[in-house]
Amino acid sequence: MRQLQALIILTIFAALLNLVGCSPKSDQGKILTAQIIDTTSDDELLQVVFDNLAEKLSKDYDEEYQAVLTWTKSQQAIYTIWWLEAEVNNGGYNQFYANSSGQFYKLLPDALKLVGAMKFADLTERANKTYESENKKITEHQDGTVEGFSKSYDNNPLNKFDDEFYDLYKTENLQQLQVDFIRKHKLEFIHK
Repeated sequence: MRQLQALIILTIFAALLNLVGCSPKSDQGKILTAQIIDTTSDDELLQVVFDNLAEKLSKDYDEEYQAVLTWTKSQQAIYTIWWLEAEVNNGGYNQFYANSSGQFYKLLPDALKLVGAMKFADLTERANKTYESENKKITEHQDGTVEGFSKSYDNNPLNKFDDEFYDLYKTENLQQLQVDFIRKHKLEFIHK
């Protein structure tokens, strides 16, 4: 009787943990299939594909860049564009280049073109040129402290690109372009 009670309690506890998202990940979660792509809503597809790609990476972020380079151009595009959007929407191009995601900056213009985001590609090419030509000025206060990073926004030549990035969403739906690209090229994202 005690064993049955213990089993019931463990089952309820496991169900509660699963309900709040604390279930252990299985290897099944790492497999992306055509059916998953076909049945996932547009609102969720980009995140599902990004999460699948991120799961392929080692926990050692020093190996991230090299690992991403081994992927298909389509996979690289979705992964790097996701990071560009996350960083620029959170703290502008300055944050993008300052964080580890900035290591992908040279890949992004082609990645954006690949998914059909020509205006975002043009903008990012211009931001990249500014980052390279004004790097000393952009990074002079970035000393690893929050204060230094905050100060790096003062008179930063990258700031002018941020509003343009946000405004581009009115004319080029970057999320939908990526979703459409994934659906059209799903074989490049699924596990065979």
